[in-house]
Amino acid sequence: MITEKVKKFTSLYHKVASLNWGIILLVLLISAMGWGLLTSAAGGDMGPWASKQMLRFCVGLVIMFAIALTNLRWWLQFSYIFYGISLLLLCGVEFLGFIGKGGQRWINLYILQLQPSELMKIALVLALARYFHSKPLPPSFSKLLIPFLLIIVPVLLVLRQPDLGTAMIFILMGGMLFFVAGVSLWGVFGVFVGTCISLPLLWTFLHEYQKKRILIFFDPGQDPLGAGYHITQSKIALGSGGLWGKGYMQGTQASLNFLPEKQTDFIFTLLCEEWGFIGGVFLIILYVFLILLSFRIVLTTLNTFGRFVAMGMTAIFSLYVIINIAMVMGLLPVVGIPLPLVSYGGTSLLTLLMGFGFLLNVGLHRTLKVPSASLGIL
Repeated sequence: MITEKVKKFTSLYHKVASLNWGIILLVLLISAMGWGLLTSAAGGDMGPWASKQMLRFCVGLVIMFAIALTNLRWWLQFSYIFYGISLLLLCGVEFLGFIGKGGQRWINLYILQLQPSELMKIALVLALARYFHSKPLPPSFSKLLIPFLLIIVPVLLVLRQPDLGTAMIFILMGGMLFFVAGVSLWGVFGVFVGTCISLPLLWTFLHEYQKKRILIFFDPGQDPLGAGYHITQSKIALGSGGLWGKGYMQGTQASLNFLPEKQTDFIFTLLCEEWGFIGGVFLIILYVFLILLSFRIVLTTLNTFGRFVAMGMTAIFSLYVIINIAMVMGLLPVVGIPLPLVSYGGTSLLTLLMGFGFLLNVGLHRTLKVPSASLGIL
């Protein structure tokens, strides 16, 4: 019995040692920068945001390691069930969700305000990865109907909340997985053209404040004290930081509350005001290294399911970074996408760490042979 326990402990030790610790250390470093920025956003008080973020991070870290050390085949079998549960929760927002920040996106579980659309990002990747794993690649046009429906149903549900940013993530991430599956460039181009043609129809479904955000993107000066206030103040803060910044907790735009949502969507602006161009570039470099390590897992994974899972999780993280930073610089409309591992948040932080757990899991099992036969109804 003792020998058996020693073998189990040794096996677990080797698994932990074989994890991609470069990714883990970068996640820790970026998160630590986030805690410092959240403390600064609260005027030096860790209570309002930083301490809660640290507690959630510790919970997320446990979840990340738990996912990383499980058998990849188990997630393959569970993927459609996870998607179904996430879809039910997303539908439940219509009846049980409460309204906050202009949208009905959360379900109050008392210990946590759950945002099902965040869980759906993970579930959608797993479902698409399982589907493409079970089919010959590249897929024929007729075989794309099911994955298209897997994407479009949650897109329509989150647009009702309304959450344009998350809908964009679903579509772009799904498009990347279609491309990895071998869909021809002509097929991708056809989807792009179809999307452009459907834009006038989509416009009619947008809420008034969403239309204003898009119009303000082209001319923020037309309503500087209203719809254009966020991006105008963000640009002022970005520029005022200069090369080296004003110093930690010395940013006037943030401390005088001119900068809105400084703890969430616009936290990169807070960083640049306090630490300047150098601080902003340093964080971007950390993100680039983290994305490159993630792509390395994608390129070295031999089983199809793992490769698609790693690509999907990498795509979600990369899109978060690109959209948030472009948004606060005025290069994209304001769509409410947080800066990953840095912005204050509950479900978004936990699901990001879940995503890294899956990345680590795929990296650990990159040479594992995963059969594609007998995988279920799809």
